[in-house]
Amino acid sequence: MLYTIIFVGLKTILMRILILNGPNLNLTGTREPEIYGHQTFDSLIKQLLKLFPKAEITYKQSNVEGELINILQAAYDDFDGIVFNPAAYSHTSIALADTIRSMNIPVIEVHLSNIFARESYRKNSFTAEVCQASLSGFGMDGYRMAIEYLLRNA
Repeated sequence: MLYTIIFVGLKTILMRILILNGPNLNLTGTREPEIYGHQTFDSLIKQLLKLFPKAEITYKQSNVEGELINILQAAYDDFDGIVFNPAAYSHTSIALADTIRSMNIPVIEVHLSNIFARESYRKNSFTAEVCQASLSGFGMDGYRMAIEYLLRNA
């Protein structure tokens, strides 16, 4: 199932940013809170809107690899930057990496947990290799950091 939330007010927009999350991140706040925390993405997006009032933030999440690829491909003309947490697909998906590689807008990879302090299979990220930057282990704050990076480097 694909979730989309678009937040736009009457304001001058400096940057259109897509936050895109992969599998199981719709469960954040309840799924393994000792790893991923208790905060939900609904509350995070509300915080980000207050922190970045001049950014248009669109949030999407899918558990399906092909849907994530379609969303990324459609983002070419609609967004100035993408904050992407491919979740487990970062460790397995050459197709997502190829999609990001073909993009003409910056993509910043974010992981809630420190993937380098976890299981050995999580230490490699095919998608990080083709992103402009990667943040791992900062929890939800990684999304704020990624947006700040995009705004500074636009």
